[in-house]
Amino acid sequence: MNTADPQISSNSQDKRPVIRQLDDSAINRIAAGEVVERPASAVKELVENAIDAGATRITVDIADGGKTLIRVTDDGVGMTPEDLPMALSRHATSKIDGSDLLNIHTFGFRGEALPSLGAVGRLTITSRAAGFDTAQIRVAGGKVEPVKPAALRAGTIVELRDLFFATPARLKFMRSDRAEAQAISDTIKRLAMAEPAIGFTLRDVSGGGDGRVTFRADPLSGDLFDALHGRLAHVIGRDFAENALRIDATREGLRLYGYAALPTYSRGAAVSQFLFVSTRPVKDKMLTGALRAAYMDFLSRDRHPAAALFIDCDPTLVDVNVHPAKSEVRFRDPGLARGMIISSLRHALAEAGHRASTTVAGATLGAMRPEEPTATGAPRVYQMERPSMAARSASYAAQRPEFIPAPAYPTPPADPGFAEMAQSFSGRVVDTPTPEAEPDTAPEQLPLGAARGQVHENYIIAQTQDGMVIVDQHAAHERLVYEKLKTQMAENGVTAQGLLIPEIVQLSDGDCTRLLEVAEDLRKFGLGIEAFGGNAVAVRETPAILGEVNAEAMIRDILDELADQGESQLVQARLEAILSRVACHGSIRSGRRMRGEEMNALLREMEATPHSGQCNHGRPTYVELKLADIERLFGRS
Repeated sequence: MNTADPQISSNSQDKRPVIRQLDDSAINRIAAGEVVERPASAVKELVENAIDAGATRITVDIADGGKTLIRVTDDGVGMTPEDLPMALSRHATSKIDGSDLLNIHTFGFRGEALPSLGAVGRLTITSRAAGFDTAQIRVAGGKVEPVKPAALRAGTIVELRDLFFATPARLKFMRSDRAEAQAISDTIKRLAMAEPAIGFTLRDVSGGGDGRVTFRADPLSGDLFDALHGRLAHVIGRDFAENALRIDATREGLRLYGYAALPTYSRGAAVSQFLFVSTRPVKDKMLTGALRAAYMDFLSRDRHPAAALFIDCDPTLVDVNVHPAKSEVRFRDPGLARGMIISSLRHALAEAGHRASTTVAGATLGAMRPEEPTATGAPRVYQMERPSMAARSASYAAQRPEFIPAPAYPTPPADPGFAEMAQSFSGRVVDTPTPEAEPDTAPEQLPLGAARGQVHENYIIAQTQDGMVIVDQHAAHERLVYEKLKTQMAENGVTAQGLLIPEIVQLSDGDCTRLLEVAEDLRKFGLGIEAFGGNAVAVRETPAILGEVNAEAMIRDILDELADQGESQLVQARLEAILSRVACHGSIRSGRRMRGEEMNALLREMEATPHSGQCNHGRPTYVELKLADIERLFGRS
């Protein structure tokens, strides 16, 4: 055994790795692997450089999903002939001087993008600064050519061909041309949302020629929110802009602004969530978690909110130098940013009151199909141009609101017309005149109008000043009861049920510390825990409304949520789920026939209650149809 030890040691020394200094070409290719993951990453870096250069119009041309050509043209300040070789050197930048890496006001600052692109592709930069001649420089696979004269009126053109030709292994990880082109389009759209004052054009020139424009956004001017609203309507869609709430809040040096959609305008995936920090598009788990938490009480788990939110702050309050692609950030006080997002969004949703998204009405109209055309193809005539006197008399009689029982007629009328309608039941609401003075505002002029009838003992039909409203009575009253229960819980607190024998839960050292840090917050919701020595905690109280619970399972679920999101809302979510079930059982049931005053009272309470536009599961409680839409259904427009 002892004789073998020297032999093992000798072999280990012979195979000892040698530390070497990599050449610049290898260093740049390694850096490119971090900065340039795919063609969309290259487009992002080049367009951000154009924005930093003060460009007002940026054009991006791509071919074959950006694999064979990416060309970015801008009208920015440009570069001098002396600047071009320096721009291709690693860690050479005009954005910072290196003295303060936390005080960054630009997109770029690392000085890695251009040399990295030149190391893995064929890069050509043509630029002209005011007062200087136009110059051009080329680099292919890390080999830089001398600067030479060129022709360009102003700005800069950066052309990248054959991306990853110097690292062919990376090409195997590229997706289809269509998928890469879509990723580039998404990148351009995010940057366009952040900079509404800049015009963006994306053109696909695959196959040669002028190509086709796949995205275009002209520069917008005016007020910040007006310009942003117009750009979001163009990029995300007019449905989002019409159903988005304006957000503008400031707290301790942070400003949150942008637009967030109503809960009834939700998506099946988190595809319409756009977050920006100092106009930089980011994908931050903490920020997306805050957005999800803000809508937690209004959407079911399979629905996702839509929003475009911007956080502006002093650069020293956020660190953007935590990821080579600069897609992640770290706030000095993450709790402040998270709390501001949640409180601002919930405040905006509460101010929206009973409002529901217009897409609900659009979906309703889309579900209604007009009658098929006749076999001859001629348009069907729905009414005579000049009805006869008898037809008009019968029509007017049928529209009378009074209900006249059949025995009231001494003899059958000569022309019954629509008299048979008098025998059928009608849910029409008839207003009984009273000697009291008329109110200042007619019910029809109120947002949800005046109840006119009930259909299938579940849907209230109300008339508004310019249309009609259909209300799901059970869903609407369920939300009203739920909001009352939540208010009572907030005012009176959560009743805690003391355990006869405290439940002891053994945890790891890190989990125990993390749990005890939020013990005071959990106590507000009736969950009482305290240290029990070592890495154990004692659960002494649980929320009484939850009944018998598995305390250990709940604690471990809370820890999982803390590890994933940094904050746990599990207890609150379970309490609100109980309140939601109570509200469901305590609300007006489907199938109950309501009197006119009951229906109108429900409408008035909806108008006065926040979040009444959607039920506890995020579905709409009412649909509003404008008179013009109804007339269009009947071919009267």
